[in-house]
Amino acid sequence: MTRIRVGFGYDVHALAPNRALWLGGVRIEHRLGLLGHSDADVLIHALCDALLGAAGMRDIGCQFPDTSQEYKDIDSKILLRKTMQLLRSKGYETGNIDATVVAEHPKLSPYIPDIQATLAAVMQIPPGDISIKATTCEGLGFAGRQEGIAAYVTALITQSDLKPDKH
Repeated sequence: MTRIRVGFGYDVHALAPNRALWLGGVRIEHRLGLLGHSDADVLIHALCDALLGAAGMRDIGCQFPDTSQEYKDIDSKILLRKTMQLLRSKGYETGNIDATVVAEHPKLSPYIPDIQATLAAVMQIPPGDISIKATTCEGLGFAGRQEGIAAYVTALITQSDLKPDKH
């Protein structure tokens, strides 16, 4: 029997000068980057939350606290790799990922194929199992005012039960 579970993740980081902009493990050319304890990759953080939530393992802050020096300025791809290890240790595999990044600027469409390929390589899943979308807020709210970037992610995971079914 296969168990199917769904998780949802959300993250937001403020835009700031003198920071690199990382989204989905890809460096994006922009005059501002995201502010955070790690590299502040808002997409990977939301993805980790979705995966961990689906598995009932709480969230990224619980697993990789921003109060720990171990995670200071860490590459978020490492956090995603560790998240996948946690899931696989419990017998979970990823079904598919559906993500939306909300940013007024820069335009993200040209980066989406690289983001998909990068995430797929880290997660060890086919790129076709990862959908990345980008949208704006039409000038409304913090993202519209270019104060920050947000990401929303839904993840489907499965867990195969290898024990014989007892009826």
